[in-house]
Amino acid sequence: MNDNDNRVNPNADGQKPAEQKPTLENPVKTNPTEDQQEGAKPQTAKPPAAKVEDKPFETFIRDDFLPNIKQALTERGMPPSTLELIQGDRPVVGDPCWMVCGEIPLGRRFWLCFASDSIASKKTISLAETGTEPSLIEPFLIDEKKMTLTLLRSRLLQRLNGQKWLTAN
Repeated sequence: MNDNDNRVNPNADGQKPAEQKPTLENPVKTNPTEDQQEGAKPQTAKPPAAKVEDKPFETFIRDDFLPNIKQALTERGMPPSTLELIQGDRPVVGDPCWMVCGEIPLGRRFWLCFASDSIASKKTISLAETGTEPSLIEPFLIDEKKMTLTLLRSRLLQRLNGQKWLTAN
């Protein structure tokens, strides 16, 4: 028998060789596994945890996105005086959409707009300085294939910070 042959053959004198020890190359099972034992419960794989992004749109925005944004803005010293999900006319162009509307200190306002009730839908953002109305609509997250809470949050904060609303000049 060569070293690579894992079969058990009797010795020349007809007796079985000594019991083999398990190795990575040659695992030897002497006891039945738990699921083979009589009366053992079958093991079931736990289903993967549901992602927050898989929730219905309104539930995700109200229960996850808005509290997350509120906390992030508050941690940056900009607690929002208004932060809500509404359905209405998109700033500047006036077409109907879902919007996350927010106002932070000094009366600065933003509108994160969704073309439909899906976080994967086309998004735009509009901003307005204190005492003004928005005059520009910008595409928001147009190249992203997969939308997540973390991505939405970070890019919104990045855009507000780019406006110098979250940090000093």
